[in-house]
Amino acid sequence: MNHQKSKKQHFQGKSYREVQIANSKNRNKLHKKDQDWLIEKDYRNIGWNNIINLYRKIEEFLEKYSCEQLTIEELFLEADRIGNKYMTNHEIEKFNQNLSQAVNEIAEKIDQQFPETEVEFIDYSGKTNNRYRKKHNQKTYSTVKL
Repeated sequence: MNHQKSKKQHFQGKSYREVQIANSKNRNKLHKKDQDWLIEKDYRNIGWNNIINLYRKIEEFLEKYSCEQLTIEELFLEADRIGNKYMTNHEIEKFNQNLSQAVNEIAEKIDQQFPETEVEFIDYSGKTNNRYRKKHNQKTYSTVKL
């Protein structure tokens, strides 16, 4: 009889054992309540289908954790990135033009409300009215308001 070895299965380039090890390591990174939830919902690290389901669920939890740690600015950028996925290049370009126009209008309104009457010049000539010892390689300058 001729015995052929069955082709080894892989999930995302990892063998069965590698996925199990990854699940064990990543499960330890989860909060205790989420680890308990996985046990309660019967997510197991044995059997191909089970380890794949566990792997995906752990990834969901870890992704949720990464979103919790983002600053408000990073959250807005992420939301913008996700929103851009569903827009065509023409729609994105049109939106950016409208946004730019609105920002310029707001800047003009601010300039009208709060005009700058003082102009500040910085003198880098090195000649100042103050007399003090200049340290080696120290640059001096003075500001003049008009």
